[in-house]
Amino acid sequence: MPQIVIASHLGSGRVMFLAKGSTEGSVTWGRLIETSEVAADDTRANALLALAEADANARNEVVDPYLIDVEEEGGQLRPTKYREAIRCLGPTIRQDLGKQAEGAEA
Repeated sequence: MPQIVIASHLGSGRVMFLAKGSTEGSVTWGRLIETSEVAADDTRANALLALAEADANARNEVVDPYLIDVEEEGGQLRPTKYREAIRCLGPTIRQDLGKQAEGAEA
């Protein structure tokens, strides 16, 4: 199952995603799931997690990076677990709050 790295922004608490193209010495975090680097297998997923953990320890921009399972649905990434879907999008009751209300801000 494909996986991505998710973490929390230290200053705001917002969910962040390890972005496409991140490499050792040049790690980027994005606010939208679409910016995520997707790992197709466990070896790549573990490498991305190690990269994210090293960056979290070095720069203190994000905390608690971990892997989540995702699937592609209608050309977009979606977490497979309900808890992660809520973390990625925001409140489920009020659609005027959270990322679903913000549109495509990065």
